[in-house]
Amino acid sequence: MEIPQSFAQTLAKLESQVKKMNMSLSNTRQLFEYGNMELTYEVALRVADIAERTVLLARALPAYTGHPLATHEVENLIQINIPVEIGFTAEGWFSVRLPLLLPKKEDGSADYIRSFLYAAMRNFFRGKTPVRYHDCVLVYRHVYSRQRPERQRRDHDNIEINMVSDIIALYTMEDDGASLCCHYYCSAAGETERTEVYVVPEEAFIQWLKAENEMPEKGVMLYDNRP
Repeated sequence: MEIPQSFAQTLAKLESQVKKMNMSLSNTRQLFEYGNMELTYEVALRVADIAERTVLLARALPAYTGHPLATHEVENLIQINIPVEIGFTAEGWFSVRLPLLLPKKEDGSADYIRSFLYAAMRNFFRGKTPVRYHDCVLVYRHVYSRQRPERQRRDHDNIEINMVSDIIALYTMEDDGASLCCHYYCSAAGETERTEVYVVPEEAFIQWLKAENEMPEKGVMLYDNRP
């Protein structure tokens, strides 16, 4: 059986990224053992960037074999390894919980976010009545580890947040433009780092602000259907 050229090219790119990853890991180890934590942090961010690019290539590789179930089975793997929680709060607000922090350096890949969030949203809304919030507030609550130094918290507004907003708006809003939707960003401390997103009607935003101070450590209960 002849190997498709696209498979061979993608495999070569993946092998190249793995080599870069190994080199960056080696540099990170050396700087860490030398005791230079500032440079260690910068190189560790480089490792994170390379890792995301490597994952994207690895996810694409099975499809280039031509196997008819490749896309479906890769999506299943993504759901197992990146558990996205989606649902409605008891108040009727739509929410998405991502098991990672979104804000990163500008050279981070937003495609990584798209690859798993689109599939998770599509699966959640399959067979459900469409939901549309009008005149709402799109809330981003960044939950940082209590062990993370304050100076290592990141900027809120970037391409990854814009990507998430577009995907959530596709399924829950007419538009996420300024005329129909306001944005609100806040941070909180927790045991595990994650990003919580809420779609809240504008008239209920003050209620959300009050509720935010008492949100449980693992996040509020989410339901499959809107109350």
